[in-house]
Amino acid sequence: MFADTKDILVNAQRGKYGAAAFNVYSLETVQAAIKVAEMENQPVIIALGERYFPTVDVEGFSAMVRAMAEKASIPVSLHLDHAYEKESIIRAIRCGFSSVMFDGSAYDLEQNMRLTKEIVDIAHMAGVSVEAEIGSLARGAFSDEEEGNGTLTDPTSAKEFVAETGVDFLAAAIGTVHGMYKGEPKIDLDLLERIRQVVDVPLVLHGGSGTPDEIVRQAIQSGICKINVNTEVSMAAVSHLQTYFETREMVHLSTVMADMQQSMEPVMTKFIKLFSGK
Repeated sequence: MFADTKDILVNAQRGKYGAAAFNVYSLETVQAAIKVAEMENQPVIIALGERYFPTVDVEGFSAMVRAMAEKASIPVSLHLDHAYEKESIIRAIRCGFSSVMFDGSAYDLEQNMRLTKEIVDIAHMAGVSVEAEIGSLARGAFSDEEEGNGTLTDPTSAKEFVAETGVDFLAAAIGTVHGMYKGEPKIDLDLLERIRQVVDVPLVLHGGSGTPDEIVRQAIQSGICKINVNTEVSMAAVSHLQTYFETREMVHLSTVMADMQQSMEPVMTKFIKLFSGK
């Protein structure tokens, strides 16, 4: 069923588990995410980043995901990830995304609040929920995300930000990175606890790839309700393709794509099981 991301996260918050948000870029990534979520009987969030707009027909993609979601036995939502332009957010709202993320983390707190509040007002009129971010993630290895400065979220600022903007869920920067860690992960779970104490909306963790399992479990118990995953899924698919073409003769593209989808499914399953506490 096609679902509101906010409903998925509120249920996760009540149940103290995490919902997986998989970044996708193709039919195969969407099919893999929904297939494994159904197998594990868990909700799933299909996340399309603004950075993929040049290579993805957004309206067509939205129609495809929503049609697949309606057939699914579990809640499936469609989320716009890391959008910086108001025009992109309005486009996503118009073509049926169930939630959007405005990333104003590059601005100072006052400007971030002002711009986020504007997006919240627009989105809520259309019944669409909004994610925002204060603090910023650094970029690790194998990531295609924009470079962040790694500034951690200040709890006092987080409390003010949520109260002033009316945002539905908040991305907390606690030391994770986009991509894979280049050294030992330094995740500040005490900071997360302090943010949780002053913010009652669902909290989001970006940078699920490479984060130690025990850290993820503790983060979920401390209030994280959504975890974004991109790089590990991408690496599994690319590694599969590299080996595929080194060891095989020419095959049909349909076979290549089907096999690539299968290579992503175990990685996605691992994350869904971890986030759900299985």
